[in-house]
Amino acid sequence: MNKAVTMLLTVSLGSWILLSVFAVLLIGLTIGALTVRDRVRRFSRALFGTEHLAEGLNRQADMLAETPKSVTGMTRLMEPQIMRDFPDFSWDQFKGKAENMLKSALLSISAADVGKLVPDASEELKQQIENRIQENNAQGVRETFLEIQIHQTEIANYRHEKGKCIIVIQSSVGYYHYKEQSGVVIEGTKERKQQCKYNMELIYIQDVSEYEFDNAVGTLCPHCGAPVVNLGNMYCDYCKSAVIPINIKVWSLHKFYEVDYNHI
Repeated sequence: MNKAVTMLLTVSLGSWILLSVFAVLLIGLTIGALTVRDRVRRFSRALFGTEHLAEGLNRQADMLAETPKSVTGMTRLMEPQIMRDFPDFSWDQFKGKAENMLKSALLSISAADVGKLVPDASEELKQQIENRIQENNAQGVRETFLEIQIHQTEIANYRHEKGKCIIVIQSSVGYYHYKEQSGVVIEGTKERKQQCKYNMELIYIQDVSEYEFDNAVGTLCPHCGAPVVNLGNMYCDYCKSAVIPINIKVWSLHKFYEVDYNHI
């Protein structure tokens, strides 16, 4: 009888200890969870102004969707250098030309129609758009750009290379952008705008003989047909005749690309 009572008491004591340990663990976990919750709330309140982290993250995403990207603004530094080479250079003209070209390029991709490009688009740019359209078609993808807005455009770089001069123009752009496959959005979103940066390269062919490009546009002497190889020259080095001053039609937009980790 005593053995039975002893065993019962031992079992009861063991169960009580087990329950006590479980209760302590449960209380500890509860306190830990409450502590974490309070810390998350304090963090969210300090960072986003709300105790709910999900709401704060959504607010942050909405704010980023409406905040334009900053661009590399080197216009004040580069424009005088360009004007020393090309006295008739007009930044306002080229800025408008680049912005119109960029908008038409994105709209051409969206419409899957290279014909949407502005009439004076270069053959190289047309081919770039055509390649993008063909790639989307091959993947069964419909790519869409809506409500394109260019916030700011600046000169980002100016350099000389063999046979050509290049002005890199950078624009801050906002739009709705997404890709669909079989009616399902596989990239981007229809709900929020995206803010991006694009580089555009304007090329002036200084010397066609040194630059291998089938559709290159250079300045030729109207009298002897020789290329005008010196920047900004108003006369021909060969026959000394006057030549037409540099104008906006000499420069051509040959390339554009989004600025990301691969293109800076």
